[in-house]
Amino acid sequence: MPLQVNGEERTVPDGLTVRGLLVHLELVPELVVVERNREIVDRSRYDEVELEAGDRLELVHFVGGG
Repeated sequence: MPLQVNGEERTVPDGLTVRGLLVHLELVPELVVVERNREIVDRSRYDEVELEAGDRLELVHFVGGG
């Protein structure tokens, strides 16, 4: 299924939830803020929000360090 992720066109498996996409991209869901079609997705809903072809996503991944 085609999506736009951080301005880049990507093809991912059909039927992914937000959490499924993050796992597919090898990101830790608890460390990512997701905007889907210009709306922030509440982290508690990552398992229930299903992605659709053409969705536009912005992902911000927090990285710790010192």
